Amino acid sequence: MKQAVSGPCPLCGKEIEYIYQTENIPFFSDILIMCGLCEACGFRLTDTVILADQHPTRCEFEIRSADDLNTRVVRSTTGTITIPELGISIDPGPACQGFVSNVEGVLARIEDAIRTALLSAENEERQNALQGLTTIAGAREGKIPFTLIIEDPSGNSAIISESSRRIPLVPEPE
Repeated sequence: MKQAVSGPCPLCGKEIEYIYQTENIPFFSDILIMCGLCEACGFRLTDTVILADQHPTRCEFEIRSADDLNTRVVRSTTGTITIPELGISIDPGPACQGFVSNVEGVLARIEDAIRTALLSAENEERQNALQGLTTIAGAREGKIPFTLIIEDPSGNSAIISESSRRIPLVPEPE
């Protein structure tokens, strides 16, 4: 179901259109996709909400070929993404937005974040960021094997593939 609703932009107050759409992801859950764009100030809303309650989970998927980059990835607002081989760990923050993408799209998001960090990086930090971009480019071309891990205490993240592993997430003792 798709529905458009008008409402004020939270930044500038101009009337904009918000689009809400529900989708079913086979073998996973129903989701609500929300988006809105204010052309006056540039505000952008994109979010995905899982409509089912799940148990805390850890999803793991080994990327060994370029075809694996097409695997569907659902990351909720509470999912932590880790790629150990690339030294990547992305914790959700207070403004974290969920998304539905594929493995290559996850890598593209990481590249975008590194490029943004490069704008203010200096010396060693800049060199590390440039090396990170080179490494991610190799991963996006299917030349570097890696493991994508999503840990989600809400259980609402997933990697949709027959070869992915979804196991209960057991909290670490304090």
